[in-house]
Amino acid sequence: MKRTVWMTVAAVAAAGVWLAARLMAQPAGDPLMEGFRTVEVASVADAMEQLYGQKAYMSHEMRPLNTTKFAGPAVTVLLKKEEHKEGARASEGMLDAIDNAKPGSVYVMVLEDGGDYAGIGALMATAMKYRGLAGAVVDGGVRDTPQIRRLQFPVFSRGVAPSTTINHYRFAGVNMPVTCAGVRVNAGDIVAADEDGVAVVPRGHAAEVLKKAEDLDNTEHTMLPFIEKYKSIKEAVAKFGRI
Repeated sequence: MKRTVWMTVAAVAAAGVWLAARLMAQPAGDPLMEGFRTVEVASVADAMEQLYGQKAYMSHEMRPLNTTKFAGPAVTVLLKKEEHKEGARASEGMLDAIDNAKPGSVYVMVLEDGGDYAGIGALMATAMKYRGLAGAVVDGGVRDTPQIRRLQFPVFSRGVAPSTTINHYRFAGVNMPVTCAGVRVNAGDIVAADEDGVAVVPRGHAAEVLKKAEDLDNTEHTMLPFIEKYKSIKEAVAKFGRI
């Protein structure tokens, strides 16, 4: 009995050492990405406009299935409209893109004239979640919405449709420049999303945009108690210069 207890304790200790080693081996979080996961998307959009004069936010039609907030580097996928009889074989590339995506990525899918077609459903969303993707942004429709909501995987889309892309679309490329809901997205660009919508930041501008967005956030959050105290939005704007 004592020997069995000793062996159990030893096994637990060994498992603890193994887990600790695994945790220590994992790379530290990217401070830049952590910042974009925290900052408000509205401030990101304002920062891009103020710094570069660019509209960096997607169409108002891009809405989430659930209340959500995420950010990550883009993996882009393009599907071209084409009627054919090749079945799923013509779409294998979009599945490869999921299986090859790094954890933390955002799957950005563009369907040519795809408002009435579901780009992803429960199967693809499940694969994305368990591969550790941060979320998906679909310029087109989605389906299997009850399952995706239960899965709690973040998905933005233009709408919901019961249709399939199989035999109607053909995979046209991965990690290529795409225009998603009015915004140019390159592979590796930062995609930030919350209830206000989706913004895209070119990777080369990310550090400067994040700093500006954080400053805008801090200013606005300081203004809120000022407005509550003095009951004047005009005085707050005059003092802090933010609206």
